Amino acid sequence: MSFIRRNARGFSLTELMLIVTIAGTIMAIALPVTTELTASTKLSEAARLVEREFQDARLRAVSSNRSLRVRTNCPAVGFVRSVEVLGTAADAAADRCLQSAYPFPADTDVMTRPNYDGPVRFIPNAATATTATIEFSPDGTARLVDAAGVAQPMAAEQTITVTRQSKSRTVMVNGAGKVQIQ
Repeated sequence: MSFIRRNARGFSLTELMLIVTIAGTIMAIALPVTTELTASTKLSEAARLVEREFQDARLRAVSSNRSLRVRTNCPAVGFVRSVEVLGTAADAAADRCLQSAYPFPADTDVMTRPNYDGPVRFIPNAATATTATIEFSPDGTARLVDAAGVAQPMAAEQTITVTRQSKSRTVMVNGAGKVQIQ
């Protein structure tokens, strides 16, 4: 039977407690940084969803040769939907965003409209966006839609602010149809 030398038997209780204390201190410092990083990532994810909805509506307006509108907070706060412009009073109606009244996917019969409505999308991570309706024309340009449902040329870039836990990111849309996050 061999004997282990006294200095090669492992570590003492004091050394173990020192290591546990150092590890606990490092974790206590890292936890707030990780929480802030997670909150920032969730806000960016929500802003990217809103930005993608605007980008997608612009591309579909050009490819389908139809005007499309993106409506935020439609049918309720925290949702966004792109809808085809019908040229009727239904364009400004409150039920225009309801999935039950205007289902997605719509039928593909070219004789009936709307054919290009998108799904109602939930903005994730408890984020909200300012209320706005922006219309994209078949040539890719963007116009601001007023409360009466009339599209007006944009005098300046429109800002849609996406907010989560008192922090915010902005989605900018200009008259030429360029969409970007700032």
